[in-house]
Amino acid sequence: MAGYSDMDIKHIEKGEEGYFKAMDGENTAGELSYTSRNGDRIIINHTEVKPQYRGQDVGKNMVLKAVEYARENELKIVPACSFAKAMFERSAELRDVL
Repeated sequence: MAGYSDMDIKHIEKGEEGYFKAMDGENTAGELSYTSRNGDRIIINHTEVKPQYRGQDVGKNMVLKAVEYARENELKIVPACSFAKAMFERSAELRDVL
């Protein structure tokens, strides 16, 4: 499931919490926040996209970036937010990290 966006998605970790922030130049387009648990999984708590960026795959691309991060770090994802949960339900190719 390829995602497309001209936006830069930054990953910021702060102890047991972190987030992926979609940037459109200097503007924040969206943010996906997570909590780390037991060093082997991340729980996606919340995905938010600013109204002016909705419908542009910003949320989807942040979830894809989180999946990429999980795969690279041998982590599992628990999608606690409704948007992330829906992404995993629709996309079988992402479920290897569940």
